[in-house]
Amino acid sequence: MSEHRRKPPQSPSGGRAAARRAAQQRPGREATPARGVPTASPSGGYGQPSAGRAEARRAAQRGPGGRGRGAAAPGKKRLINYPRADKDGWQRFVPSWKLVGGTTLGFFALLTAGTGIGLAMVGTPDPNLAAKAQNNVFYWADGEQMAATGGSTNRQIVPIDQIPKSMRNAVIAAENESFETDKGVDPMGIARAVVNMAKGGSTQGGSTITQQYVKNTFLDSEQTLKRKVTELFISIKLGITEEKNTILAGYLNTAYYGRDAYGIQAAARAYFGKDCKDLNPSESAFLAAMLKGPNLYNPDGGIGTAATPEANTKRAQDRWAWVLDREVEVGRMTAAERAQYKDFPQRIDSEQARNLGGQTGYLVETAKQYVMKTKNITPEQMALGGYRIYTTFQKPKVDAMVKAVEDIRNDFLDEKKRPEYDTFVQFGAASVDVKTGGIVALYGGPGWDKKYFSNNANTIGVPVGSTWKPYVLAAAMEYGTQNSKGEPLSPKSKYNGNDLTVITDRSGTPLRDSSGKPFKQKNESPTQYGYVTLNEAMEKSINTPFAQLVFDVGHDKVRKVAESTGILKDSMDPGNNASFALGTSTPSAIRMADSYATFAASGTHREPFSVTKVLKDGQELTGFEPPKAQKAMDNAVADNITKVLENVVQNGTGTKAKKLGRPAAGKTGTTDQNKSAWFVGYTPELSTAVTLFRTDPNSQDKKLMSMNNVGGVDSIHGGDIPAEIWTEYMKAALQGQPVKRFPVAEEIGVVADALGAPSPTPSAAPSPSASASPSPSMSPSPSPSPSKGDHKPCKPWDLYCDPTTTGGTTTGGTTGTTGGPSGEPSPSQSSGGSKPGRPGGSTIWGSQG
Repeated sequence: MSEHRRKPPQSPSGGRAAARRAAQQRPGREATPARGVPTASPSGGYGQPSAGRAEARRAAQRGPGGRGRGAAAPGKKRLINYPRADKDGWQRFVPSWKLVGGTTLGFFALLTAGTGIGLAMVGTPDPNLAAKAQNNVFYWADGEQMAATGGSTNRQIVPIDQIPKSMRNAVIAAENESFETDKGVDPMGIARAVVNMAKGGSTQGGSTITQQYVKNTFLDSEQTLKRKVTELFISIKLGITEEKNTILAGYLNTAYYGRDAYGIQAAARAYFGKDCKDLNPSESAFLAAMLKGPNLYNPDGGIGTAATPEANTKRAQDRWAWVLDREVEVGRMTAAERAQYKDFPQRIDSEQARNLGGQTGYLVETAKQYVMKTKNITPEQMALGGYRIYTTFQKPKVDAMVKAVEDIRNDFLDEKKRPEYDTFVQFGAASVDVKTGGIVALYGGPGWDKKYFSNNANTIGVPVGSTWKPYVLAAAMEYGTQNSKGEPLSPKSKYNGNDLTVITDRSGTPLRDSSGKPFKQKNESPTQYGYVTLNEAMEKSINTPFAQLVFDVGHDKVRKVAESTGILKDSMDPGNNASFALGTSTPSAIRMADSYATFAASGTHREPFSVTKVLKDGQELTGFEPPKAQKAMDNAVADNITKVLENVVQNGTGTKAKKLGRPAAGKTGTTDQNKSAWFVGYTPELSTAVTLFRTDPNSQDKKLMSMNNVGGVDSIHGGDIPAEIWTEYMKAALQGQPVKRFPVAEEIGVVADALGAPSPTPSAAPSPSASASPSPSMSPSPSPSPSKGDHKPCKPWDLYCDPTTTGGTTTGGTTGTTGGPSGEPSPSQSSGGSKPGRPGGSTIWGSQG
């Protein structure tokens, strides 16, 4: 074969594949030689072998002129060269110094322009407007003015030279150590606030004095991100345009210190009765402590269960000491000067307390809390005033309640004769309109002017005793028991009423006391009643039937019924024990009166309320319509409870209420160790609760003390003093009104002893001894309830013998063989005499009840 026809040798990677790749090259682009094929250089010589396929792909991606994919056409430049066309690989995404510098300069230019516009658009605070407070005016239900609070003392602005150096030092040390050198804002604090709001949390205030001063001018604004940005701009502007002394004076003149005092001058007058220029370092430290939040630091107390006078005083004392120590720490006070102030400063009586003496203070505070809760208003906003508040309180009924309490108190107690017993006895009461739920009267205590700031009508921590038993019975009639297979239980059903009866749980297993022995529930009396109807058990307030019934019904069902009538969950005893049925829960008098009104209204419940209308700067606010009625239970259940409680008044522990002379239903309650006594009752028109307890209002823990020997009697029970107060008040409150009767109760439920399930029968005939412990076993043939004529004659030395077989109840609260609770004996056990109340035996809104 001739030389010119011989094929040249081919590389393994060349040949057809290389030819295809060459054919795929776009017009105008040089073909990339196949791997191993020499490439001609522009000079006509031979270069090195190519990099192969990878290089071919990169070359293809660069396109004409070596530019990358998507690069601009030759001769054209992009405004922003990013990704960078003149770089390969990862370097294309690294910005140039020109791009970084230009972007940074542009950002700061926009920021500067935005800040300038923002600063130009905002004004600076006017302390005269911010500190100007108006009166809040409260009205009786008939439209007559009851009281006016706040306003006049809160208008005076003082210059910085009249604010003592000690006050300035205390506030700077406590609130903003760097105040004199900072620029008015705290970037880290702002960042925290923004992040918190972005997460949906509550807004946070500015941490510098400048920011807090700005914040004081926005009390009527919403806490929003827009507001926070506005505050930031104003704070920056103040830091640029105003002197530090001007800002500090503005802050101290607009801050809220409690006692309705806005501004340092008003605060000095309200707490110490002097001008602010005369404050000493200890008093200044106290007022600086109030800036932390007077609702929780004012020793007078505040709004909410955590703001009691005791808790607030402790917080105020700790904060006061900390402020003084902080002044030493930051160099604004010497250690020697600090050592001079060891005693918490004494304060004068609140001017507000003097103006709101008697029951007015409690009425105003009750209405104020209702308004604040309904409209989500802060104490600071409320203190600025401008509100016209129309209440449900009826002056004639309030006066009648005060007279009933004070007449009986003055006749019953003698603190000079029996100081060890008759001091610290507290009275509380509340009355609710059955048809509306409006609170028409309350008795909160001796008065703010007597330095008693706790509202006894809104008590917390006072067990209600056997006034809780109607909820147990109502739950049995509403839901039945495990033994009746869910069928409603009739109040004619029988349970073992013997003293020291063994109580069993839902499985029939005896409860155990602390020593591991079967728990035996104690009654007030060791009388062996045998099997009694639930109606009779309520009449005589016998503990054992209800201690067993609560297990048969279920504690959760009882709580459900109580809550449906208005009892707050957090006031209920969370324990699933026998004493729960006997009243270890602690609702307020307001809540108890409102709850029993549900029975009076045939099962219809209305939330208690104290305000009917509110005007703010002349404009009526929404949300103060009477609460809507809600069905709490079946009519028949409520009406049967009323029938049972009518029997308590006619024949049982509440017979002193018979003096009312019209249809009435009610229940007595007395707690373990005689620490509280209650009477809660109602007519078709009014429901009223009266409580009596003993506690030192100046003590730190406000522990309840026993009322044994109070008034010269062994013990006080709900059927005595509380029932007498209730009766005297209701007589006056209903005077002249036509007599109304309760609806006739229809027969309800199944009789337990007919079914033979729920009635426990002792395995042996009960012994008259108090130590007897009947078996809780069930039997269809319970022993009959003894009649009143069946009892043996009383022996002279038998202290517990009662020929009328009336027994008693109480909450109990301790366990063991005695069961803890005591009870209310029959009124027949009371000793006679003309002196009333001489027995012979026997938080409103929100979490406060």
